[in-house]
Amino acid sequence: MKKHLIALDLDGTLLNNNKVISDQTLKTIESAKEAGHIVAIATGRPFRASKQYYQQMGLSSPIVNMNGAFTHHPKQVNWDHQHSPLPKDVAHDIVDTCYDVGVQNILAEIMDDVYIEYENNHDITKFFQFGLDTPATFGKIKDHLPQDPSSVLIHPFDDRVDAIRQTLTDRHASVVDHRKWGAPFHVIEVIRSDMHKAVGVQKIAKDYDIPKDRIIAFGDEDNDFEMIEYAGVGVAMDNGIDELKSLANEITSTNHDDGVAQFLQEYLNLPKIELTKNV
Repeated sequence: MKKHLIALDLDGTLLNNNKVISDQTLKTIESAKEAGHIVAIATGRPFRASKQYYQQMGLSSPIVNMNGAFTHHPKQVNWDHQHSPLPKDVAHDIVDTCYDVGVQNILAEIMDDVYIEYENNHDITKFFQFGLDTPATFGKIKDHLPQDPSSVLIHPFDDRVDAIRQTLTDRHASVVDHRKWGAPFHVIEVIRSDMHKAVGVQKIAKDYDIPKDRIIAFGDEDNDFEMIEYAGVGVAMDNGIDELKSLANEITSTNHDDGVAQFLQEYLNLPKIELTKNV
């Protein structure tokens, strides 16, 4: 079979409900690699929070981080990486917007450097500090942000998610895109306009000379729309949102039922692997 590019979202897709790659999925990914296919991660997470899965799968491909704002090759320093940050003044305006509406916290990232508005013990504050080489900077982002950020992340109160997204659209639609994370936290991620996972996936496919019709992409949330639509074979998880399912070419089983593995085994004619219980 001809070489395919397999683009994998992490949370709610490749990872089960315990944030683990199941044994069956891991073995299926290995079979796909042995068959000559290219496996790549395409996630909203920064690299530091996706590196463990990249290493666990033994990947040697580029990776799409921050929903396409940063596409790079962890093993090739000279690879033509793509970083498309938000203008700093726009980031400042977004912080002002958050103050107007009211949020639990605001964070900004410059690749793997993190700036956090409020120092608190919420799990999300701990999550975004995971894997940092240098400690996060706490305090007013407008005072501490040294350059254009890769993304701004808003931790809203649960009942204000829609209001904040509407305000972002009303005030900043011409310069930013914003997406909602379904897991592991309710987070609104704001990145530069026209940046999305499909931009990174397209770059990787071109690097390996893989045509669009041989790109298989898996996702579950609204930050997967463009990638699922762009891929020749866009696959939505059964646990995914309805809008994505209606857009996808195919629907596979849930992330906790090895949906990625099941689809790849059938579509790429990979060896069937005896089911093992999810961890």
